[in-house]
Amino acid sequence: MTKRKVIPSLRSLADQERATAKKARASWQMFTIMAEFIEATEYLSEIRPAVSIYGSARLKPNSPYYKLATQIARKLSDAGFAVISGGGPGIMEAANKGAHAGKAPSVGLNIELPHEQSGNQWQDISLRFRHFFTRKVTFVKNSDAVIVMPGGFGTLDELAEVLTLIQTKKSRHVPIILVGAEFWEGLLAWFKNSLTPMGLINPTDIDLMQMIDDPDQVLEAVLKFYEDREGTEPQPTKSEEDRMFYL
Repeated sequence: MTKRKVIPSLRSLADQERATAKKARASWQMFTIMAEFIEATEYLSEIRPAVSIYGSARLKPNSPYYKLATQIARKLSDAGFAVISGGGPGIMEAANKGAHAGKAPSVGLNIELPHEQSGNQWQDISLRFRHFFTRKVTFVKNSDAVIVMPGGFGTLDELAEVLTLIQTKKSRHVPIILVGAEFWEGLLAWFKNSLTPMGLINPTDIDLMQMIDDPDQVLEAVLKFYEDREGTEPQPTKSEEDRMFYL
């Protein structure tokens, strides 16, 4: 005789009320996620081409990386690229500041955090997110290139997100440029000497990234990427659920 599975049941009115409240909170959260996607699409659908610049909120204006990010953003903006940052201080502020001084829009995707994050004043378009998930999708969906400056866990998470989506062909291939050779060379060496020999990544996966420190060369690398690929790579056929990353 097969033993029936025991399914826990709500045993009191208080339990039922708690369950109802929990479902209501989950439903409301889904609505806020949808609202963030809709707002981001409304404001950013025409902002192309665009380049995202990632980096630490903790680097101060006297940091050489802050100054470098400002220079890179200004050159990209003057070349016609909207610049998208996280909208906060540090490298994000530097990116928005450089772009704001240029010809193309300066965009900030701000996130609500208990510390660190406060919007900088250099944003032509400022969006506010409660959820990291929708914010990261918005970055990927609207980026034709990704510049990664030195940063902590958040920056590494954003870099890994883009690499994973491109590696698995869930996202279109865009140039990924790491700025700050002294900062990044140890990580790339670990990828090459630890992950690759174990078969955890393919050797060609490392080629998804370039390490460039000169602002002029960063701009040239982005332009060259698309010049080299123009008319040579067919657009992948993707299902509806994946298509948001190919727009």
